[in-house]
Amino acid sequence: MGRKMDAEGKSDTVHVDDCIIIGAGPAGLTAAIYLARFHLSIRLFDCGTSRAALIPRTHNHAGYPGGIRGTALLALMQQQAAEFGAVREERRVESLRKDGQFFEVTTGERTVKARTVLIATGVFNRHPPEMADDLHDAALERGLLRYCPICDGYEVTDRKVAVIGTGDHGTAEALFLRGYTRDLTLISPDGEHDLDDACNTKLDEAGIIRKSGPCGSYAIEGDRLAVETADGMLAFDSVYPALGSHIRSELAVDVGATASEDGCLDVDEHQRTSVEGLFAAGDVVKGLDQISHAMGQAGVAATTIRNYLADKYTLYR
Repeated sequence: MGRKMDAEGKSDTVHVDDCIIIGAGPAGLTAAIYLARFHLSIRLFDCGTSRAALIPRTHNHAGYPGGIRGTALLALMQQQAAEFGAVREERRVESLRKDGQFFEVTTGERTVKARTVLIATGVFNRHPPEMADDLHDAALERGLLRYCPICDGYEVTDRKVAVIGTGDHGTAEALFLRGYTRDLTLISPDGEHDLDDACNTKLDEAGIIRKSGPCGSYAIEGDRLAVETADGMLAFDSVYPALGSHIRSELAVDVGATASEDGCLDVDEHQRTSVEGLFAAGDVVKGLDQISHAMGQAGVAATTIRNYLADKYTLYR
């Protein structure tokens, strides 16, 4: 249950959660565990689109020799949060607004109130152009398509790898992967590459091949993923799209939170946004897009939320 009394000692007329968490990836679920163990009334909304669920097997998340599937990790975290009474609802949040001292969170025809909100909505990686969803998912499951060289570059050691991208971003990803394999091709997604002299020089020095696009046709050929280029279909052991991401920060921005030009929410060292009572953690915040980093931010955010509420309400047992 939420706090029984408001800051002035008046009884609440409707139920108000201490915190609503929007997003149920590693950041949201970690925060839910912390906040539930602080004996706070929390509600977590899960629309089922956490990037972590797409990980076939993560090997750099500490504590899991042999790795763990993203879906299995999320299931364990959901179970752990539920053990302490965290309420999780499989609903998509459609709007967020602040009405006086409370936030109003709307899902469908239902609106609930909260004293604080934690945004943990993450990001969406842009897919290769015109790749069908079923082929995308099949390639991702088999490790033929990968999105995070920090997470799984080790798995492509000395393999034949392509990066779909161009410009500074594509160049940076290709150079990072050069630390794992020398057989690298950078493929422009749309046509001719958009590379300045500095990029071309770095790619030449690293021995990275460049191919023009456009990419628009793909096929799984045995244990490889074939990609259309200006020189025809070329097959690779793994392909990394370097096409940027959509930062899912709209709900926070709508309520007045400031964000970077690319959409990452601005937070301080305690995960506070520019809106009082609104916090953010995980990939929606600028920083390293890693499970461990998201979980660390969530622990900081949850503790800050608890202390913020303690300054305004009586939390004694």
